[in-house]
Amino acid sequence: MRTYRLSELTWTEVDSLDPERMVAILPTGAVEAHGPHLPLSTDGVIAMAMAEAAATSLRAGGWQPLILPAIDYSAAPFAAGFAGTISVRPETVSALIVDVGSSLAARGWRCLAIANAHLDPAHLGSLHVAASELERRGQAVAFPDLTRKPWALRLTDEFKSGACHAGRFEGSVVMAARPDTVREEVRVALEPNPASLSHAIRDGKRSFEEAGGPEAYFGAPAEATSEEGRETIEILGRCLEEAILARLGEEEGEE
Repeated sequence: MRTYRLSELTWTEVDSLDPERMVAILPTGAVEAHGPHLPLSTDGVIAMAMAEAAATSLRAGGWQPLILPAIDYSAAPFAAGFAGTISVRPETVSALIVDVGSSLAARGWRCLAIANAHLDPAHLGSLHVAASELERRGQAVAFPDLTRKPWALRLTDEFKSGACHAGRFEGSVVMAARPDTVREEVRVALEPNPASLSHAIRDGKRSFEEAGGPEAYFGAPAEATSEEGRETIEILGRCLEEAILARLGEEEGEE
């Protein structure tokens, strides 16, 4: 098998794999505004880079990770005021992920892992609802929520500040993973926006505009580098891998 991507395999190739060693990785993102310099698919780009990094390490450890086709439509109400953003109901996202996970479980897949970089509260809530329902049905789920400890503490200072939507943190990863999608001449001219999106969310703000992001970015886009992006991708991959291995360890302990 030369690919980690489920969609590129035939059914006979998948059928030949050992379900006890298989891990399904589901990247989740959104179609939403990420400043005037990053693509609408930014969260999906980051999630896929995270999934691929984790898959590489898992394969080296004897597991058989397969990256599922990404779910890129999700709840994105914070960016709803910007052109191009597509927001769907959180319950739609939850139901889709439950159906995907249940289908895998019916064929004996060991674990469903969620690689996610879309941090809208409505979206995160839909992922937690789906994970809880799948766990209730007996499916092991690994979901390292990057907004929570210990994962958040391992990321960059900008990320921890909360001023990180389409800023240095996200821009660096996209520059490393998909540099062809970055509007570089726009990025380098953008002034920093130190407004903390996470603080705004805690204060009850409900949109990027209310949170102090009139151009749909927070942080320092001009400071992004591909070098930082590659380092961040490695960290994200390790977070996902560790969450998966911990969940698999719990399953083995229950047997």
